[in-house]
Amino acid sequence: MFYASKARLNSISPLKIKLDNYLKIDKQSFKKEFFYRHSKLVAPELIGCYLIRKSIDQVILKGMIVETEAYSQEEEACHGHNKRTSSNKVLFGKPGRFYIYRSYGIHHCLNIVTDKDDFASGVLIRAVSFSNKNERVASGPGLVTKAFEVDSKFNSLNIFNNKYLSISKRESDIESKDLIQTTRIGISKAKNIKWRWYLKRSRSISKREKGDKNPKLTNSTNNLSRIT
Repeated sequence: MFYASKARLNSISPLKIKLDNYLKIDKQSFKKEFFYRHSKLVAPELIGCYLIRKSIDQVILKGMIVETEAYSQEEEACHGHNKRTSSNKVLFGKPGRFYIYRSYGIHHCLNIVTDKDDFASGVLIRAVSFSNKNERVASGPGLVTKAFEVDSKFNSLNIFNNKYLSISKRESDIESKDLIQTTRIGISKAKNIKWRWYLKRSRSISKREKGDKNPKLTNSTNNLSRIT
């Protein structure tokens, strides 16, 4: 009886290991419903999450999202405010996809589609912090896509089903007091809407709110309990 039980345990162990690994991965993944909400709800909750660039079988680059902006067709600054076009149609699609566009025909910008089908809504990733790189290397939307080597080929990719670019959950909690909420940058319309958020303790922000001083450099590691 003892040997039979031991053999049975041995046969189950590999399956259990695979299951444990699956649960670990799933814990770091978002539920699809996360993105099926208004962009102004999704944007602040992406602060502290990780943007991950991958090859087919390994992580190439991983950085913490420290600044985001929300856009919605309800307001004039959104690409989809007037109508659907061939260039912005992804923004009207299913939530949980990447929407990439060129800013002023020069820099690519990385966005995540949110809310619902047939409604233009998205979150712009404005800045990312790394634990082992210069603190300003991805301190703006154009610098983010440059660092992660993201261009128009990533447009419309499903966050949940591609081998190259993904987002994982926060590894530590962030409270509302840890964030600064302010107006968006580089727009000529709807300038007074406070739909930009950034991690106050981060030194990788593209532009700080007036009066908010850059935190002192005390540690270069990318940990929420320290400066990022």
